[in-house]
Amino acid sequence: MNHPSSPRGEPARSAPGAPPTAREFTARLRDLRAAHVARAENLACVACEDCRGCRGSTFCRRCERVTRCHYCVDLLDSTDCAHCARSRGLTRCQHCTDSERCVASSYLVQCFDLTECAYCFGCVGLAGVDFHLLNQPYPREEYFALTRRLLAELGG
Repeated sequence: MNHPSSPRGEPARSAPGAPPTAREFTARLRDLRAAHVARAENLACVACEDCRGCRGSTFCRRCERVTRCHYCVDLLDSTDCAHCARSRGLTRCQHCTDSERCVASSYLVQCFDLTECAYCFGCVGLAGVDFHLLNQPYPREEYFALTRRLLAELGG
């Protein structure tokens, strides 16, 4: 579809109330997203320190764009989490550390793209498993012994 240009060479804007052109839509959406990400105020948060753009969260520190998260530190772009640290893109997770894009999981360390998992260390892309290290299952007692040793060696 060809749109006429204004005398200054800019694309003509749609009439008020008319649907935007594809170019206008892309530009306006980019502006809306940038304004949303830049928003710094916290809404309905309690005792959050150095947080930006958070909503309904409590006792968090240095978090950005989290919603309904509690007792988290250095968490980004996450929802409904508790006691998570240095992670991003989590949803409904608890006690996760250094993890990304995990859902409905607990006690993860350095995990990526896990769903409904618990007690995983260094795992990627798993769903519905417990007590895994580097995507391999371990008996509960052995898992805790191995991860305790690894955390000490890794300085965690």
